[in-house]
Amino acid sequence: MEAIGQLSGGVAHDFNNLLAVISNNISLLESDKVFEAPQVEIINDIKLAVERAASLTRQLLTFSRRQHFQPRNIDLNGVVSNLGMMIRRILGEHINVRLKPADVPALVFADTTMVEQIMLNIVVNSRDAMPKGGELVITVSHAEVDAATAAKQSDARAGDFCVLTISDNGNGIPPEILPRIFEPFFTTKEPGKGTGLGLATVYGIVRQHQGWINVRSRPNNGTTFEIFLPALPKNSTIDKPSSKEADIRGGTETLLVVEDEPALRKLLVAGLMKKGYQVLEYSSGAEAWQHCSKQLGKIHLLVTDIVMPGGMNGHELAQRMQSRHPKLKVIFTSGYDPEQGELSPKLVEGVNFLAKPFSLPDLSRCVRTILDSK
Repeated sequence: MEAIGQLSGGVAHDFNNLLAVISNNISLLESDKVFEAPQVEIINDIKLAVERAASLTRQLLTFSRRQHFQPRNIDLNGVVSNLGMMIRRILGEHINVRLKPADVPALVFADTTMVEQIMLNIVVNSRDAMPKGGELVITVSHAEVDAATAAKQSDARAGDFCVLTISDNGNGIPPEILPRIFEPFFTTKEPGKGTGLGLATVYGIVRQHQGWINVRSRPNNGTTFEIFLPALPKNSTIDKPSSKEADIRGGTETLLVVEDEPALRKLLVAGLMKKGYQVLEYSSGAEAWQHCSKQLGKIHLLVTDIVMPGGMNGHELAQRMQSRHPKLKVIFTSGYDPEQGELSPKLVEGVNFLAKPFSLPDLSRCVRTILDSK
């Protein structure tokens, strides 16, 4: 299991580099605004494919315990609404989808991408359980769980929770199968139609968010998943979305970009130069150290991947450079969770760390913010 996890994480890391190249080049194409309707439709299909590929990559990273956790104050109502169109597209016209948001905001401290992954993994199973059509209902609600109720569920606890409920009226789960549905690699689907990781990933994500899952199902009477996530205090607010790239100020500072994936490095350099920055680029930490160690005073910011070949990772490169030039600022990038293995535990998403695949606006925003910091 450990070896499979390492393999999955390695594949996902490399795949994230490719997804970053594809998604950001699509964004550059969209910015030209010179396409007619057929071309726009093709671009949208590519974006949808990238989104699904990114979801699969996140699933591999979660399974290998290398998925980066990026929690923020979010409203479950908004997450469900935003994902509604994709869910309808995945399920097809023969399944009726109903979304029932809560009457008031359902605020939780959660990773939006992971919550979306929970929903997608469950609804795909629901689709397979309704081959001739049916109905899927996604509900957001609030629940106050008392000690007596919590005692009936092994993972539950008392407190205020937001509940994401996903119900279908499909074939249901046989009682002898139900206790095993969250086991890794356990699947009742035909070969090639299921990995056995979907619900195992769901379970892991919910536990990572300090929540739990209730499942009710009967053969030929559908299945209901209830995901309990800790509710934020009533005076909490939603984290505001980031500004658009056009609103992000550029600069003339000298930046050093170290990235071993050639296509991604080329894209990052082009995006930063478009903002006015002077950019030096290298494919490994050892190469960057060899060429830049004597001119560090001219470099304002290092943007480096953490996991690189050549005997020097990004963390080691930054330590060497900052030992000679303490004022040098650093942004790390990686497809892995930065708290795993050799990766620094002091990295903060959007401040001095960007999880792949990230967008060019995310990079521009992070660069400007750290350069302007004292």
